[in-house]
Amino acid sequence: MIATIQESPPVAAPAIDKPIVFFDGVCGMCNGVVDMLLKIDRKQLFLFAPLQGETAARMLPPLPENPEQWSMILLDEKGMHDQSDASLEIYRRLGGIWWFLSLVRFVPRFIRNPAYRVIARNRYRWFGKKEQCRIPTPEERARFLP
Repeated sequence: MIATIQESPPVAAPAIDKPIVFFDGVCGMCNGVVDMLLKIDRKQLFLFAPLQGETAARMLPPLPENPEQWSMILLDEKGMHDQSDASLEIYRRLGGIWWFLSLVRFVPRFIRNPAYRVIARNRYRWFGKKEQCRIPTPEERARFLP
């Protein structure tokens, strides 16, 4: 999770082969979301990278010092999506039944993002925090960036 983009359009992105989902590598909830995406993303649409990693440091703006201000980030050919926009774009790309969740995008950001922020601020308390970033299994390794 990373600094929020204040109600602005996505930032221009460098050329990438696949969309990258940046997540808080020590957050229990964030790792659960990544596990879920690995299971349902049968077309292997997404790559994954921890916000604490080299790829995030190279491709994203600097993280705020307080992890409660971080957000999941989706970096794709259109640019950088954060907060609820990132989640909704992921659902849209997954298609099928998941696409229906992307319809929440019609709820204005000024309603969606404060709800997202409440969860982000409390994620360690509610879902736990790990001592180190997630280590992908050998089968998952090709989908993870450092």
